[in-house]
Amino acid sequence: MSPSQALQSQETEIPGVYIIERTRRGDERGYFERIFCHQTLQNLGWEDGIAQVNHSFTAQKGAVRGLHYQLPPFAESKLVTCVRGEVCDVVLDLRADSPQFLQYISINLSAQNNRSVLIPPGCAHGFQTLTDDVDMFYCHSAVYAPQSEAGINVLDPRLQLHWPLPITQRSERDLGFSFLAKDFEGVTL
Repeated sequence: MSPSQALQSQETEIPGVYIIERTRRGDERGYFERIFCHQTLQNLGWEDGIAQVNHSFTAQKGAVRGLHYQLPPFAESKLVTCVRGEVCDVVLDLRADSPQFLQYISINLSAQNNRSVLIPPGCAHGFQTLTDDVDMFYCHSAVYAPQSEAGINVLDPRLQLHWPLPITQRSERDLGFSFLAKDFEGVTL
């Protein structure tokens, strides 16, 4: 299977954010699918290799994680994939020079719909679980750097994020994220 056959992409309203459709090849044993292909994703703006792969498990439906991002010089691209359960995935554009500054998109990712989302540097990411027992995998182009970590409170009224379910859980760290300052002008990459 060539890289172009394994992963198909569709750009969203936010420049550089792509929905990635994975192709499954299956038989009586099950299936095989490619999650990451450097050649394909490089054509969409992924500039480096994979520096880290992370996995999260969320037990409860309605839980929210995010909105997380890393500042330069550790700003990162992310490829986010749901491999069990279903989430409402949110990408918020924080890039100072973007025509979609402070706009967001939400995409349902699930184990069944074969979708991932490619997120460029300068965008924040979060999700809400739509089912219990959700497993997510993240490919990162940069290593986690605590000194460059940042986040935004998901209830910031300026963003007007719509969560499909009542929020049941958030971490202490996420609860501590502030609302955007009135003079926030974005992330400069």
